Order: sequence, then C-alpha cells, then structure tokens
Amino acid sequence: MALYRLLLPALFVTAFPAWLVKMARRGGFGSGLRERASFYRGPLEFEPAAAVHLHAVSVGETMLALKLLREWRAAEPARRFVLATGTSTGHAVAREHAPDDVRVVYQPLDFRWMVRRYLDRFEPAQIVLLEGEAWPNLLALCRRRGIPVNLVNARFSPRSRRRYRKFAAWVRPVFSLLDRVAVQEAEDAAAWRDLGVAAENIALTGSLKFDPGSGTLPRQRDEFAAMLAAFGRRPVVLAASTHAGEEAWIAAALADSGALFAVAPRHAERRAEVKTELEALGREVVLRSAFAPPQDAANACFVIDSTGELRDWTAHADVVVIGKSFLGEGGQNPCEAVLAGKPVVFGPHMQNFEPLASLLAATGGCVVARDQNELAAAVRTALAGGPEVEHAVAAAGETLARHRGATARTVALLRGK
Repeated sequence: MALYRLLLPALFVTAFPAWLVKMARRGGFGSGLRERASFYRGPLEFEPAAAVHLHAVSVGETMLALKLLREWRAAEPARRFVLATGTSTGHAVAREHAPDDVRVVYQPLDFRWMVRRYLDRFEPAQIVLLEGEAWPNLLALCRRRGIPVNLVNARFSPRSRRRYRKFAAWVRPVFSLLDRVAVQEAEDAAAWRDLGVAAENIALTGSLKFDPGSGTLPRQRDEFAAMLAAFGRRPVVLAASTHAGEEAWIAAALADSGALFAVAPRHAERRAEVKTELEALGREVVLRSAFAPPQDAANACFVIDSTGELRDWTAHADVVVIGKSFLGEGGQNPCEAVLAGKPVVFGPHMQNFEPLASLLAATGGCVVARDQNELAAAVRTALAGGPEVEHAVAAAGETLARHRGATARTVALLRGK
C-alpha cells in the first residue's frame, strides 16, 4: 500500500495528458468531471445517504449496473442507489437510462483525500464493483469505516490472470479487503483464492452479461427501422463494437454480399476515422449522428456512431459480426446478438469472452471466421437461412441459458439472502 501511494501521483501525472485528449474526443468536458476529484455541486443535505453505490467503469459495466439495479429494486423497492461511473461515455449512458431518483456521479480518483471526501458526502451502505478494478485506497478506507465492498461478475481473462499471478504477493493485501466476490465460472474461484480472497467469501453466481432472463431484451425501434428503410429493402449485416482497422477490413470482405453493411465502432469518437477509411473503399458513408438518406443506397454503408444503442440495433440485423476478434485481441460481447436471436460470426480472437466463445463454437452456436474469405462465406450462409442457421441460433440460445438467473442470484448475495 505504501508503494502504491508513493507511485500513484507519478502515474496520474503521466496519464493525465492522454486522459484530457480522450475526454475531449468523447465530449466529457461539461459533464461534471470535477466529481472525479470529489468536488460536487448541490447542497449536501439532498444527497442520498446510506445508499447502495454501484461502481461501473465504462459503458458495458454501466449497462450491467442498470440491469442489476432493476433486479434489486424489484426485490427491494425502497432501496436507494447511487450509480458511479469512471468514464464520460458511461456517465452519459447512466444519465440517460437510470431512474430519476438514482443519483449519477463520477467515481473519485483513488487518492486518499478524494476517496475520503466521497465517503464523507455519501456515507454508502455498501459499494458494489461491476467488473471493475479493486482500487487500494477505496478498499482500505471502506474497511476502516466498516463499509462492505463487493465485487460482482468477477472473471479473469487469461492475460489478466497471468499478470495478477506474477504480482500475487503485491495484490493479495488489496484483494483480501473485498468482502465478497461473485464469480461467473467455477474455475474462477481458485484464482481469487490465490489472490487472497477467503473461500467462504467467494460465490458462484454466473454472468450478469450472459443472463438471458433479466433486464431488457434487444427490441426493434421505429426510428431505427425508418433509418434502415432509407437504404432500401436489403438484409443488414451489423459489425458490432469494432476496433481500429476492422471496419474497412470487414466491409471489404462483405463487398459482394448484397447486404447493407452497418458498423457500430466500439468508440463513437472514431467516427471521422471510420468514415474516411470506408470512403477510401469507394463507399458512401451515412453517419447515425448526422443522418441523411443516402444518394446511392446500393453503395452506401451506415456508421452507427452512438452510445448505448447497440443492444437495440442488433434486433434490426440479419447477421451480427463481433468486433475486436479479427484484427484486435480479446473480442467483444456476443450476448446481445444471441439474445436477439441473430446468427453470430466472430474471428479467432475472443479470449476475453472465454469459455463462452468456445462453447458457442463447440455447440454450433456461432461461426468462427479466420480470414476475409471465411467471413464472406459465413455471412452468405447466414443470410441464406435454412435449417443450419436455425440450429445455430437455437444452440447459441441454449448455451447462454446456463447463466439464466445470474442477476437474481447476485442480488440475493448482495442482500445477504
């Protein structure tokens, strides 16, 4: 802890310029970022004291926090909540989708004085970390004040597991401060025990991400359908949560598919870069943020440069291609596409979503494409439909069903039931 406190200011100074650039790109300025330093607007007496604080870093964790919040409120309607996010995009999603009586704030940076100000102002009943980092000063100060801190939907990717094991002696004192850890898979429990969490404080709940029985399912929206209609009556291939370089790579592979190529970049602020790269392929590009009907519908593609809408866009797709699995490493979440009942194709790099990705492949619930030719063939097959595609969609749904009830189990654990 002493070494961490010594190094934290230097790490902050080093990362601060890049953070400023990122906030500028993502429109974070003006959204209340001073709360990251525990400076708050509004009178103290109106803050929700003794509430449950859900800490979500970015958009994905924020959506999980909202899912957990809805389940918890159904079981305990009088319970008060604060939703604390770590990024401006996560904050925007929380402000848009959280119930009106849920206080949305930024998480404090992990400087001791900032954490103290945060705890003094809100006096949380407990803090729930959603797949987030276990910040040492936050955990230590909460332990000193008797505030439980629980980590839910916990899982290690193979890379992070190796990294934590390498520094196990350093991180055990930090992770041992967690009161409870809810893991997604049984095999994850051993890793958390190795990192200092007592066996009796580890519970297998399943994955909040993969729970098909809780939260809002993907749904078709009239305004989305109206936009897609401007491109003509064509099937839609959606490339979801793509990373740098993948948009043009996938578009080139699917140039002869006859489908509308729609792409939702993982980071919406990359819109200009994505537009330029697709135009270099000779394609007309329509942006979701500045929508206008295309001049040449047959040659146009659609860039969905929005935040928090991907779940419902999947409901309008005929095939979903998962990003960060071709040119990137780790993959992105295929669950929304599976929940929407869509054929799913992803590349060979889905390490961050194991063992789900391997289970989907083994049961025939998805197609793994290793190059552009295989991707083009997989999409053609999926668009053609038939018994093989119907089997794949059903198999994917059955694979996801093993996590059914994870949200309810997590809520019961946090409530001490």
